[in-house]
Amino acid sequence: MENINTSRRSFIKTTSLTGVGLIIGVSSFAREKHPKNISHTNPNKATVLDLEINPFIIISTDGSIALINPRPDMGQGSTQAAPSLIAEELEVSLDKVRLIQSDGQSKYGSQQSGGSSTVRGLWTSLRKAGAAAKEMLIETAAKRWNASIADCYANDGKIYLKNSDKSFTYGELVDEASKLVVPKNPKLKDPKDFKILGKYNKRLDVPERVTGKAVYGIDIDIPNMVYACIQHSPAIHGKIVSIDDSETLKVKGVLQVMKCERQMPHRKSDAVAIIATNWWAALKGRKALKVTWDNGDLAKTMSTDNYFAATYEAAKKEGIRYEEKGDFNAKFANAKQKLEANYETPFLAHAPIEPECAVVHVKDDGTAEVWAHVQGPDGGLGDVSAALGISKDKIKFNVPLLGGSFGRKAYHDYLNETCFLAKALKKPVKMIWTREDDITQGPYRPGMLSHMQGFVDGGKITGYHHHAIGESIVGQVFNGLAPDESDPWLSGEISTENSKYEFPVSKISWTNVKTDIPIVWWRSVYASNMGWGQECFIDELAQLAGKDPLEARLDLITDARYRKVLETIAEKANWKEKLSAGQGKGLAVFASFGSISACCITVSKNGDGIKIDKVVSVLDCGYYVNPDHVKAQTEGNIVMGITAAIKGGITFTNGVCDQSNFHQYNVMRLNEAPKMEIHIIDSGENPGGVGEPGLPPVAPALGNAIFAATGKRLRKLPFDITNLA
Repeated sequence: MENINTSRRSFIKTTSLTGVGLIIGVSSFAREKHPKNISHTNPNKATVLDLEINPFIIISTDGSIALINPRPDMGQGSTQAAPSLIAEELEVSLDKVRLIQSDGQSKYGSQQSGGSSTVRGLWTSLRKAGAAAKEMLIETAAKRWNASIADCYANDGKIYLKNSDKSFTYGELVDEASKLVVPKNPKLKDPKDFKILGKYNKRLDVPERVTGKAVYGIDIDIPNMVYACIQHSPAIHGKIVSIDDSETLKVKGVLQVMKCERQMPHRKSDAVAIIATNWWAALKGRKALKVTWDNGDLAKTMSTDNYFAATYEAAKKEGIRYEEKGDFNAKFANAKQKLEANYETPFLAHAPIEPECAVVHVKDDGTAEVWAHVQGPDGGLGDVSAALGISKDKIKFNVPLLGGSFGRKAYHDYLNETCFLAKALKKPVKMIWTREDDITQGPYRPGMLSHMQGFVDGGKITGYHHHAIGESIVGQVFNGLAPDESDPWLSGEISTENSKYEFPVSKISWTNVKTDIPIVWWRSVYASNMGWGQECFIDELAQLAGKDPLEARLDLITDARYRKVLETIAEKANWKEKLSAGQGKGLAVFASFGSISACCITVSKNGDGIKIDKVVSVLDCGYYVNPDHVKAQTEGNIVMGITAAIKGGITFTNGVCDQSNFHQYNVMRLNEAPKMEIHIIDSGENPGGVGEPGLPPVAPALGNAIFAATGKRLRKLPFDITNLA
């Protein structure tokens, strides 16, 4: 599979496909509105067969095949996953197709990479696209041979006639096939007949990434562009009082200094841009710049100490009820064996290896071109259109590869900044954030508190309450949360319907504690916060009931799929083995994004701390594309989950972030990574997510293992595993 981006650190123009071809797709994007006036003419003069069709397949008369990837690749493997869905039904091998990244046009439907949605969101629609094209090609061949459709079959880019040596390439048939009516309900393969899906296949884009040929957002270089480096307020929302650029303008290569703005989804903030002929000059110029800021009352409103103090105060009060079974408060008040505890998770930065950047060119003819490593080109195109005041049809939106994201590059403040500058300067602008910008400016995963209550009776957990407390993504980012409303994203994560725990008495509640610290989704969104409190507290209640943690969970769950995950983790991690003195095992299970994941971690005492000996993870994600993808993403989740538990979070003092780079915001290094085992359950269920569900059980499994080994119950993340004294 050849990616259309073929050389790094150079500007590549997309070559046109040759010949008359067929563009076909089957739309299942009910939320997308498809305007009737969309032009369906391709530079290669390919014909769209229906105005309501999403064009995911391009077959040229010369036999070449191109497939559209509607989800940007930020490391999760969409450049192979999406085309695999099409190629499976189209009967072509991935090494014989070209890949084209979608560009934000509505005909491609939702193009957002996030929420572990690529495979589970496109599983049926992209397979239908491939199957429909295949049926049309088979019908065309049958007519030419005057044969029955049943006597024709597709294989490896050709249509064959059974019991003969006759065949046609797709290219030989495509012109005729393009005149047929598109099948609305093409027959899809039985999974037992899959050749690509569910099989081990090489990632064909890996050589380009390893050799440096792959084009990432930071590699874009176009003629006559200038570079921009932004000076943001250390307190993020500070106001500019004065600017002294006298020393900055002395730096060779600096062209000008201009006041600009950072447009976040919920508010604007002042900033200053240094424009230069090269990046080094822009950065050097920023270091010489002197800006006086008015931070107002941000020292109070942007303090993590003050924020968490407010969450602990909220834990003493009733929250907004999301769901309740029975009268929990009355039962808890009268319970003889009960527990109450608070579990805290910190703010976290995304810290992708490739920091935020974009290139925007506003042209004299009223059009614009953009190169931006966004998670969703459709959302990016909409934001650029609004920022520039140019209609979407006059904007060409290019999406390079993303060097990591974890949710960050679906927040387009950096793209809005670049648009602001390009509109003002009337020339192509490349804006790059530094690592310090990325870590000190946010947005961040919200810090959260889980106030837990529960009781046991007769050796079983009989009552459970999870009170989630903190800032709301729905509220801050989208201004979409009423004062008396429970955050639906968060509450849904910890609902008993999602977790499948069947407590005789239970309650889920929520309190919104606001902050000016900007927040957004972070890998696994709220599940990474809430899994910590839920799964550690289940262990606490199991201990109170005198029950094995695994058995206590199985007592509460009748859902067959959920039980299978728990039984499998017990088997693969050898849960009941006798451990050496000073060792301990902990497990946790959490459902998110349509998948169920369990984790078991073994630790052993090491001086005043512990060391992590082994991590075993089990995932039921239903049907999947490639087990290598599943394992790689789960390994990444384990590393990121442990990092979030033991390496330190983001803190604010007097309105300013205390961390600035990796020397203060640590990540797990290769030599620190524990032994990992990943096991996939082939459940045959509808596809679930893969990129995120493996993360939420990691921290609580570690916390439970530490308790098993040391007797110390940790309730606040992060903690130092080298010193638990």
